[in-house]
Amino acid sequence: MATTMVAVGVWHGQAHAAPATGMAAHRAVYDLVLSAVGEGDVVTAEGRLTFVLSDMCTAWSTQQQLHVRTVGRGGDEHNSDSDYAVLEDKDGSSLVFSADQTENGQSSPRIAGEAHMGPGGGKVHYTAPIVHDVALPVGTLFPVAHTTSVIAAGQAGRTEIAPPLFDGTVETGALSTYVLLLAREAPPVDTPFAALAPLGAQRVHMAYYNPTTRDMGPIFEQGMRYFSNGVADRLDLDFGQFRLAGTLREFRLLPVPDHCPAAAPFSPQHRPL
Repeated sequence: MATTMVAVGVWHGQAHAAPATGMAAHRAVYDLVLSAVGEGDVVTAEGRLTFVLSDMCTAWSTQQQLHVRTVGRGGDEHNSDSDYAVLEDKDGSSLVFSADQTENGQSSPRIAGEAHMGPGGGKVHYTAPIVHDVALPVGTLFPVAHTTSVIAAGQAGRTEIAPPLFDGTVETGALSTYVLLLAREAPPVDTPFAALAPLGAQRVHMAYYNPTTRDMGPIFEQGMRYFSNGVADRLDLDFGQFRLAGTLREFRLLPVPDHCPAAAPFSPQHRPL
């Protein structure tokens, strides 16, 4: 899902951390409502985000659908839909990705391809919209690994991290990210979902930058409250002209495979190119 802040992480409640739980396969649906407008044309906005993380033994399968409807000052309505899917090796070595976008029913060119990471960095081979290759810097993380690193940093008491991210949503390779770890919440956490309440939570804010452009500002910002199993229940999506607040409406854990081969621990340099 997938994204920056300055504050010291503080536990609210008992001074002990929840046990590490690892990433949880799950399906989550968020209602998105307008929380702020900027100086642009948008006067109202709403949407829905569906996120599914499935455990495929040696890989994570991620599917995300986002619908956003906005209305301008003149009453014109705009509908944006994105459909994003990736298959990410758990050892951090490869990512297969596909991203589709439509604006008022008009499709944008698909972004698709495959990325690999090795000890000296990595490479993306794009198959769409045009075939080309882009190098990835050493230490680049794929989406689930990026989320895992954010949660681990919060549990370690860090206040900021800045790992490069490749998620397949742009044609220019890795994005720079700046992540601020805000308040931590010890269990029980106030949430209507019983499966999440016993887990510790971490409020974070992330900013994404495209290092290939001259624009010094972030291309996107988002905040969320992550639980220690990687589930987020509150979102703050900043689109520049407006912001949407997301509330978790539907949530369920997904089954994991009964029989999986022993997996190597995650390392972004596990497999050479």
